Amino acid sequence: MTPKTLVITVGDPRGIGPEIVESAVLISRATDWGDNLDLVVLGTDEHASLFNGPRFESVGSCDGSERSAGRVSVQQIERATQLCLAGDAVGIVTGPVSKPALWAAGRRVPGQTELLEGLAAQPGDTAMLMCAETTSLGGPLRVVLATRHVPLKRVPAAVTTELLIDQTRILFLELRSRWGIASPRIALCALNPHASDNGLFGDEEARVFEPAVERLRGEGLEVTGPVPADTVFVRSVRGEFDAVVAPYHDVGMAAFKTASFGAGVNVTLGLPFIRTSPDHGTAFDIAGTGRADPSSMLEAMRLAAQIAGTRGS
Repeated sequence: MTPKTLVITVGDPRGIGPEIVESAVLISRATDWGDNLDLVVLGTDEHASLFNGPRFESVGSCDGSERSAGRVSVQQIERATQLCLAGDAVGIVTGPVSKPALWAAGRRVPGQTELLEGLAAQPGDTAMLMCAETTSLGGPLRVVLATRHVPLKRVPAAVTTELLIDQTRILFLELRSRWGIASPRIALCALNPHASDNGLFGDEEARVFEPAVERLRGEGLEVTGPVPADTVFVRSVRGEFDAVVAPYHDVGMAAFKTASFGAGVNVTLGLPFIRTSPDHGTAFDIAGTGRADPSSMLEAMRLAAQIAGTRGS
């Protein structure tokens, strides 16, 4: 079997990215799935000595300032995307970056996902999936965040019928093509308490969610909802659904991290290549102390390898 090439970025060089990538790469070599991977690690000049096994490419040097860290973070993403679009790699596993550093470098985007959308010429055509194939409750939990970094007061206006339909369609297609699930079962998580209790606590469920469910079912998708937030995630972990579409960031992430902390992976759906990343940030406060846990980075690599095998890239 021909090895599949994954590009791994260390992310912000001031954070824990370089050390968790180093550890995860070493650990992966002792796994069944890691044997069939060809890795390219992208970082800065300062990281070259950390990586003797995989191919290492430097995007330049970082002087430690926020602007410099943001610049090399962006350059890693640009180079990784270039390799994927050229057909030299099947996917990217991104290390954590600092959003203020991206802004200091002149890239005023919420994060790496939006950078990737622009570089792949697919703005707005992606979905953010939080994925844990095993959880503290046993079964997998896969959660799409319909809105991402949106202030809570703006969420009701941001969650539209068209948004829910678009995000669910992307999720459905990716679960079939990348996870090999023939008939994905998807739940829409409600916005209001108790899914509004027949309009007692809001009208979004009847006005926004139910039309989305009706249209999606008309297209042949197996969609349930809106399902109250206090039960939908447990029902999914227990095997009733293959994935959940959450209306906003914290309702999805609170449930996801409670069930999967340390083993969760962020997957960008809808790109022409695979993209995964650990579900944590730069952790500047523990960088270089030896306390950083590589588990989520390792799982991001494993899931990328699994998806690459499923879709036959």
